[in-house]
Amino acid sequence: MKRVYFLAILLVGTFILISCKHTSQSNKKTIAEHVIYIGLDGWGSYSVDKADIPNIKLLMDEGCYTLQKRAVLPSSSGVNWASMFMGACPELHGYTTWDSSQHEIKERVILKNNIFPTMFQILKNNKPEAEIGCLYEWDGIKYVIDTLSTNFHAQTPKGKEYTDELKNMSVQYIKEKKPVLGAFIFDNPDHVGHADGHDTPAYYTNLKKLDGYIGEIIEATKEAGIYDKCIFIVTSDHGGINKGHGGKTLEEINTPFIIAGKGVRKGGEFQESMMQFDCAPTVLHIFGLDSPQVWVGRAMKQVFK
Repeated sequence: MKRVYFLAILLVGTFILISCKHTSQSNKKTIAEHVIYIGLDGWGSYSVDKADIPNIKLLMDEGCYTLQKRAVLPSSSGVNWASMFMGACPELHGYTTWDSSQHEIKERVILKNNIFPTMFQILKNNKPEAEIGCLYEWDGIKYVIDTLSTNFHAQTPKGKEYTDELKNMSVQYIKEKKPVLGAFIFDNPDHVGHADGHDTPAYYTNLKKLDGYIGEIIEATKEAGIYDKCIFIVTSDHGGINKGHGGKTLEEINTPFIIAGKGVRKGGEFQESMMQFDCAPTVLHIFGLDSPQVWVGRAMKQVFK
């Protein structure tokens, strides 16, 4: 009798374990096979309504977005790209100024490659076969992505003089490699903001040109045969005011976050609070991956179907 009772308990326990395992796996499904991550350095949310950016606004209409994703302070490049890719605040990842060539505070955790864990690193750890790439105009980007976790990374040689160079490289990379995660970071909104000023005709002319580049990048995914398997994210590190940034005005700290594509709701503007460090967990969530314990960011799960 005891043996029968023991076997019954064992069977019930096994069933529960299998059920729990199945539930855990079903909650970790990949939402999309590819993420195309486009960053526009110095693009403030204040400009969205005024700008002639039909490709970006089509993504906004077909997916979800917020114009109130807040930058971490100071509202400048290095600290915010680090927070965006590292899923954590400056006090944890250690990058605290605009210049990201080195951190000023010792990072809280290093898992590998002598750098605080980035979304590129976590994806490569879990999907070693994944093609991961990052192309950029500002050389500071290479210090905060963990280049050892990418298959390909490159800076455009003449980004400021030839503003279509990054677009051409990005289109070619997508067509040839079909990246699982491809990040393409344009610097020129920030460059024009410093030279001519934010909220100026030159600034909006530049945004219109970049919107055309985004349209070509989207078209490249169609030619590569991955468009229907893609999620597109368009976002920014900070905004600006006059010819500068780094302060505490809403024009400087409010940045757009736009997401559309496979598995994303056609939900329009979402009202939930979002910070810079919520971007990386959202990307990992798309691939069914958990964030490292040291990250403080939260995945914006409400944007998905």
